[in-house]
Amino acid sequence: MTDPRSSSTPPGDANASEPSGARAPGPRPLAPGLYIVATPIGNLRDITLRALDVLAGADRVFAEDTRVTQKLLSAHGLGARLDSYHEHNEARAGASALAALEAGERVALVSDAGTPLISDPGYRLVRAAIAAGHSVFPIPGPSAVLAALCAAGLPSDRFLFAGFLPAKAGPRARAIGEVADLRATLVFYESGPRLAEALAALAATLGPRDGVVARELTKMFEEFRRDRLDALAVHYAQAPAPKGEIVILVGPPEGADAPDPDEVDAALKAALAHLSVKDAADEVARRFALPRRDVYARALALKDAL
Repeated sequence: MTDPRSSSTPPGDANASEPSGARAPGPRPLAPGLYIVATPIGNLRDITLRALDVLAGADRVFAEDTRVTQKLLSAHGLGARLDSYHEHNEARAGASALAALEAGERVALVSDAGTPLISDPGYRLVRAAIAAGHSVFPIPGPSAVLAALCAAGLPSDRFLFAGFLPAKAGPRARAIGEVADLRATLVFYESGPRLAEALAALAATLGPRDGVVARELTKMFEEFRRDRLDALAVHYAQAPAPKGEIVILVGPPEGADAPDPDEVDAALKAALAHLSVKDAADEVARRFALPRRDVYARALALKDAL
């Protein structure tokens, strides 16, 4: 039985079955529900057409900072009823948003920049909306995490976004230690005044791994600085604290022990006994943090030999 709240192409969207190359149809009226709308992280032209349709058609827009969102709306010639929603009024604003949803309104949630809920409030509202039976629609778009990751030059097939590191030395060291052994690129947000200390703490725990500091993404003074963590820490300790929003990326441990090929083959043979080649490869790739395409090729070879 289909859950009536299950996600499907909501009104307001282009028909998902449109053939490739066909012109997308215009927007249709929005369905009632909560729309999580990604907005530009710098360049105002990075907003999507769908996001503009939602912001134009929503009954009200809840924004982390209404002044910032008003500039975005004005730049695109939009007028919308704005209400604030941030960490200090989350309970009250969340109740107001839920009441609007209960009344059948179309409610949009935006952050200052990027994708809502990513190191921003909103999770509780989404959870409450789902629990109350309201539809929740993701309107994807800009994200500083993904923008930094795709241009950093570090492995991107497996990564962990860990948000902001704690400000105090002890909790920060413990937080870094918790992710130190992951065979994945680590991604953090940081502020300019704390950048040098954060890099020094990362270097102290993780060693001289490859690191990248990305700041002012999509803006006029966009910058990527790539070096070893210890060298980055020295640079930013000697330079004035940078301005703007900052993303720190750290490469996986160098020389991390690769899984034994015989162990991978044994896991694949066991999985192939009850799974398809595709599902077996997916399961084993996740288990050993290996590229899926390589595991799939090996699974095909083993399947032929069985």
